Amino acid sequence: MLNKSLDYKNQSTQIVKKTLLTLSILVLARLGVFIPILGIDHHEFQMSVAKNSFVSFLNVFSGGGFSTIGIFALGIVPYINASLIIQLLVKAIPYLENLQKEEGENGRQKLIQLTRYLTLVWGILQSITVALWIKPYVFNWNLHFIINITLTLTCGSIIILWFSELITNKGFGNGASLLIFQNIISNIPNTLKKLHINFDNFTDIVKLCSVSTIFIFMLIITVLIQEGIRNIEIISARQLTQELSTNMRNYLPLKLNQGGVMPLVFASAIIAIPKYFTNNIQQQGTKNLVYYIFFHSYFYLLLYLIFIVLFSRFYGSIIMNPNDIANNLKKMGVSIPKIRPGKTTSTYLQKIFDRLVIISSISLFFIALIPSIIENITEFQLLANFGATSLIILVGVSIETGKQVQAYLVSLKYRDMSE
Repeated sequence: MLNKSLDYKNQSTQIVKKTLLTLSILVLARLGVFIPILGIDHHEFQMSVAKNSFVSFLNVFSGGGFSTIGIFALGIVPYINASLIIQLLVKAIPYLENLQKEEGENGRQKLIQLTRYLTLVWGILQSITVALWIKPYVFNWNLHFIINITLTLTCGSIIILWFSELITNKGFGNGASLLIFQNIISNIPNTLKKLHINFDNFTDIVKLCSVSTIFIFMLIITVLIQEGIRNIEIISARQLTQELSTNMRNYLPLKLNQGGVMPLVFASAIIAIPKYFTNNIQQQGTKNLVYYIFFHSYFYLLLYLIFIVLFSRFYGSIIMNPNDIANNLKKMGVSIPKIRPGKTTSTYLQKIFDRLVIISSISLFFIALIPSIIENITEFQLLANFGATSLIILVGVSIETGKQVQAYLVSLKYRDMSE
């Protein structure tokens, strides 16, 4: 009895330690955003970029770092870029693909190390870009300042990478995802502060209730998209020789939204880039034409949808390769009923994958449009500032972290049962 109480106490201590470690790192990462880099007119810079949509988009992932230019201004962005590049290179370079598929844990560690090196390179490039970007707001812009800000921002991004790995290995949840989650949550108070609601006005109260209801509806749809699964029945060679029962059915689960939030992130980034460059166009006629094409026409909506579909297809193919799945099923002696193993199975899975891409892309597209529609109707910018990209990230990270905590608690119970 005493041993059981001691085990329970140790388990509780471990949970508390993991939780405190995760929260402490998140707090440190947040504080670093507000430690300013010297030599910059921060007030003038913030006033200049306050209405810049591209900077606002980057601030989603940096927690406002691109507006404050603190030591952690780059945040986890270099690591995200490096991870994406490594994923692309794995599909293009056979050596890296072999590391991922054949080398096991040793290969995975080598890919992680490559990602770290690429994060360093990407951090240096982004730091130099920031140094050139903020030149008009620097008191004494020279080579010394460029080197100083490059070293500071790069070191900050590496520290954030270290923080994310500490959370992943010794805390709860995925470190990179939780850091992005925190940055999004940190923008909510500023969003609420910008709302001018008169609670004595019945119309404002009705609008607020309507927007809140629509937000809950968006949340439900987002959860369904993130957790939606298409189950494909599979059968093994052993089962073919036995009488099948409903309890013996096995399924191959395919996620509805294979690419997660990444298709929406990249589509939003590409759409935001033209608006950023229109500010540098001198001819007013050309500027109005570009602005109309990309932001005030049905062509913009069609282009946005096409980008979401393309990135969903592209990023989903990185995560799920029908040929690899078909080959693995064939090696294990498993097949899909009424579908021949090998090439036929691959073609069948590809058709299902393409349908899932279309369904998830259209769903993401409509979720992304809801905030703009509500803003035009109610003139409330609550959902416009808290868009689909942020919502999908919050839902995905919350579900992922909750599952990891639950799995950890279950593992502790199984450990007790085995002992």
